[in-house]
Amino acid sequence: MAKKMEAKADHEAVKVTAQKEGAEKETAKKPVAKKAADKKDTKEVEYAEDIVADASLSNNKEVKDYTVEEKLYMLYKLQSVVSEIDKIKTLRGELPLEVQDLEDEIAGLKTRLDKYQAEIQDLENNVTGQKNKISESKLSVEKYKSQLDQVRNNREFDNLSKEVEFQELEIEFSEKKIKEFNVAIKQKKENIAGSKETLEGRKMDLEQKKKELQEIVAETRQEEEKLREKAKSFEEKIESRLLNAFKRIRKGARNGLAVVNIERDACGGCFNKIPPQKQLDIKLHKKIIVCEYCGRIMIDPELAGVIE
Repeated sequence: MAKKMEAKADHEAVKVTAQKEGAEKETAKKPVAKKAADKKDTKEVEYAEDIVADASLSNNKEVKDYTVEEKLYMLYKLQSVVSEIDKIKTLRGELPLEVQDLEDEIAGLKTRLDKYQAEIQDLENNVTGQKNKISESKLSVEKYKSQLDQVRNNREFDNLSKEVEFQELEIEFSEKKIKEFNVAIKQKKENIAGSKETLEGRKMDLEQKKKELQEIVAETRQEEEKLREKAKSFEEKIESRLLNAFKRIRKGARNGLAVVNIERDACGGCFNKIPPQKQLDIKLHKKIIVCEYCGRIMIDPELAGVIE
């Protein structure tokens, strides 16, 4: 009987021990579950933040599937940044063209000067040739005149007289050609003087334009680099398909605007009227809508920050 009571007591002790151990395990599990729940709540809060305004997430492309409103806002901000870059390019856009035109004009003037020099050389060679002809004709005239004293009949006299007359005409013609060549040479030299003067002026203009261009590039380089980095941060947040569409629309637009807001019930790009129903769809930010006339992406002024 005593043995039975002892066995029963041992059984009760084991049962109590097991219950205590179970309670301890349950107590140990509760902080872990609470910690996991806290972690889940924190993650949801972070997930719900406005990623468009949070630059720290700009390099993480797999953070969130953005809403249509966020996509439209990022496209508009990207458009604003690239428009600023376009303004910088426009500011110095004319100068590179002017520099290129001046360089081409200077190269043309140098080619023209070389051509004038070659033409003058040819004219001087022609003058020398005509002078040689005059010398030869004079020798012939002297020879024929000396033969006139020894003629034996009228026929020989007439022939020699004609030869003398012909050579004298050749001399007159050569002298006339020499005068023409000299006039041409004088004109070419005047053209060379004028071209050299123009060339010097164009060289001075080129130096000035280059200096202006270098100053503008130096002033805007830092700003342009910042804008390009900002544009890149927005591009990383936009899905590739939408970004490619944005670039394609922008390339086809005359003023580089791919995203425009509604202005006076019309498209801000082509200024065609937008039906009221489509305006309402644009204000709802439920889908990306493009202008049926120009193909630009349209957003409402409130999202663009034009009106409160």
